[in-house]
Amino acid sequence: MLYYLCMDMYAAIAEPTRRNILEILAENGQLSSTDISNRFPISAPAISQHLKVLKEANLVQMEKRAQQRMYTINPEPMREMGGWLEKLTKHWEEKYSRLDALLEREKNKSKGGGKK
Repeated sequence: MLYYLCMDMYAAIAEPTRRNILEILAENGQLSSTDISNRFPISAPAISQHLKVLKEANLVQMEKRAQQRMYTINPEPMREMGGWLEKLTKHWEEKYSRLDALLEREKNKSKGGGKK
């Protein structure tokens, strides 16, 4: 389940405008779609589509207030994705550490093998 959740999130953040929207929300807290849209050189409907993708990926939450749609970042999926990434990073760091150790042993063997 987490794998598919992360895949949806990765697909959502693959687009630079959506990453920028997340950064803006992280820095500013809750903003209206108009406030978000005003920060970009693209149309409001285009920003609305980006917000829709982020909402469907559960990366942002939307609250209707009268005629406004207010967006905030949803931190829980970010934490879940961060944990998943930490797990993968640890796995690969362990593999690289073992490879480094093996290469160091081979390097030392070749240095010692040339002496008589």
